[in-house]
Amino acid sequence: MIDQEHIAALAGIVGDKAIVPGNSGMAAYQSGARYDEGRAALVIRPQTTEDVSAALGYCVRNGIAVIPQSGNTGLVSGSTPDASGGQVVLSLDRMTQRFDIDLDNRTLHAGAGFRLSDVNGKLEKHGLFFPIDLGADPRLGGMLATNTGGSRFLKYGDVRRNTLGIKVVLADEQGTILDLTSQLRKNNTGIDWKQAFIGTSGAFGVITECVLNLEYLPKQVATAYLVPSSGAHVMPLLRAMEDRLGAYLSAFEGISGNAIAATLDHVPSLRNPFQGGGVPDYVILAEISRTWEPRQGEQSLDSVLEAVLAEIWETDEAPLADAFVGPAHEMWALRHALSEGVKHAGKLIAFDLSFRRGDIMAFCDRMKSEMPKNFPEVTIRDFGHIGDGGVHFNLTVPKDSASATEPDFERRLRDWVFAVAVDDFDGSFSAEHAIGRKNQIYYDLYTHQKIKDMAQGLKAMTSPGDLGSVRFG
Repeated sequence: MIDQEHIAALAGIVGDKAIVPGNSGMAAYQSGARYDEGRAALVIRPQTTEDVSAALGYCVRNGIAVIPQSGNTGLVSGSTPDASGGQVVLSLDRMTQRFDIDLDNRTLHAGAGFRLSDVNGKLEKHGLFFPIDLGADPRLGGMLATNTGGSRFLKYGDVRRNTLGIKVVLADEQGTILDLTSQLRKNNTGIDWKQAFIGTSGAFGVITECVLNLEYLPKQVATAYLVPSSGAHVMPLLRAMEDRLGAYLSAFEGISGNAIAATLDHVPSLRNPFQGGGVPDYVILAEISRTWEPRQGEQSLDSVLEAVLAEIWETDEAPLADAFVGPAHEMWALRHALSEGVKHAGKLIAFDLSFRRGDIMAFCDRMKSEMPKNFPEVTIRDFGHIGDGGVHFNLTVPKDSASATEPDFERRLRDWVFAVAVDDFDGSFSAEHAIGRKNQIYYDLYTHQKIKDMAQGLKAMTSPGDLGSVRFG
């Protein structure tokens, strides 16, 4: 715990209303989205960049560790305090003072505390949206700190691609404010410093404002569930759709039958879309979209999708075993429920991996072959962004199994999966969840020492104070 004098001083800086009272009030800030839980000395909720600066500078001068926290929806323990009770959580949830839309520039300058749903709700009347599609509802600051991707990465890219500028507060004795809020789409005048703070989990500074690229909302959408003939046919199917649909293709999401079954079991309101009530071994959710209203005489997107699938069906490779064109809201409802579905199927041990696109199904096939021999209690319930090389490789073990509570079991399982993914397939152990306490040891293991030395130098230069849960050096 920190001294009462420090609590009083921080209350004087951010105001009494910005101090979260008592253990019961702090509970939501101490528990993460996936099993992680810590204990904070204090939770502060600044409202302005200047308040963040003053509070962060005070903490650095007095040797107080700070954990920046945005929406607290992260999955690798990057935004929750540890168990020491000596860290201050700095929440961004009141950083919502600014929301300026530039329709000509197609950009938004906003505070880091806005939730994604709030942003898109405000943008909808302008026919625009921030094109990062996620199952969770994070805040902007956390999205930038972790460089989230999402289900439509294939078309729109990740947060890094859609960020023009930021305002960031450094963890030094002055609480230095760096104003990098450029509205320019082209600015090649030196180092792009904002990139040092995007995707680095808050270790180098606290993002308080951001300038974001906006896209036009799709006004026509068609979706289909595609059943590939086999795992080896997934990539030929993707290539065939890209060749025939071009920029129309906005999503190509792979879902294992085990993940679908767990989700249908957990969410009874979801309709089983497959004939006879069975679930295929593997399904692709494909989406195509246009940003304009239907024009007279123009072929509808449903017809376009059906025609393309018919063409692919007749190719020599025959990558399709079955296909179902259906309402977008129903098909995406199942996709967005997957995280909760697999979480309730047992003790969840989750991985966020990425590969060259052509290696995803080879990795998954190898896991299906070797997992029963190495870890027979484990069920694979994977799903992910096949179009961009990402897979949420989710594993469950029965909750009543001894393995569910055995730390050594999870460590052995993680070591093996990461070794196959990184060493054998040259993949990444963190595709879009960034780095936190849960995967710190794998950053330490797989990152070249020179890179760690460079990161340590950047940390010393930007935020020498004890900021964040991650050690990049």
